Amino acid sequence: MSLEQLGRFLIIFAAVIAVIGIFIFLIGKGLGITKLPGDIFYKRDGWSVFFPIATSIVISIILTVVLNVVLWLLRR
Repeated sequence: MSLEQLGRFLIIFAAVIAVIGIFIFLIGKGLGITKLPGDIFYKRDGWSVFFPIATSIVISIILTVVLNVVLWLLRR
């Protein structure tokens, strides 16, 4: 791997990390992505259970697209 390729990889890797960080930041600010229809929340007598099924699917799709774009850029 040449230094040019290594530099390109590091720049792309940093951009992906920045996008993921912004995404996590926005989720924390309350975009509502953590309470999608399809997420299961059960509360009863002092305990609760939360299964983020729909949220997991959305995050999986987003990460798949991002990683495919990164891999496509690296192969060019």
